[in-house]
Amino acid sequence: MFFLMQSCEEDMTKVNKDKKTNFASQVIYNGNIIQRDSGIVKVNFKAPLIEKYELIDSPYIETKKGIYLEFFDKKSKDPGKIWAKYAKYNEKKDFYFAKGRVKIITTEGQTFVTETINWDKKSQKMYTKDTVFVSDKDGNILVGSHGMVAKDDFTEYTFFNNSGSFNSTNLPATSK
Repeated sequence: MFFLMQSCEEDMTKVNKDKKTNFASQVIYNGNIIQRDSGIVKVNFKAPLIEKYELIDSPYIETKKGIYLEFFDKKSKDPGKIWAKYAKYNEKKDFYFAKGRVKIITTEGQTFVTETINWDKKSQKMYTKDTVFVSDKDGNILVGSHGMVAKDDFTEYTFFNNSGSFNSTNLPATSK
């Protein structure tokens, strides 16, 4: 009898191995998240779809239909802005990834356009290996063909294999 009962028992791990277990535990449509500090707006985040996956070993938040983000700085009255067609945030690593015509406008008015960007919040670094196009208010253009590494506030950055065109009236004079 024991042999007969055991032979009829199914291994549920084998039966369920093809079933998807990673599903969103929270879904927000037309999300608008505002982060404040002492009553002052620091971040204004908008996304048509926000999905939070928290019932797994490495929880993350995903925006499959794009993002728009404004970040405010005490030094500037104009906010910085970020657009992307897709973004993902890994909660454990405190790491952000965005792709799909990523456009960043800093609070100083510089515009960065690339296909992907990574932001390691712990080390306060943003980086990409994709081509980066940078322009400023004066019409200067810089192209980093092999990507860049930058501080997350864009006060310092390094471009790899760069070229560009600059307005000569704004360049410092050289002594002869």
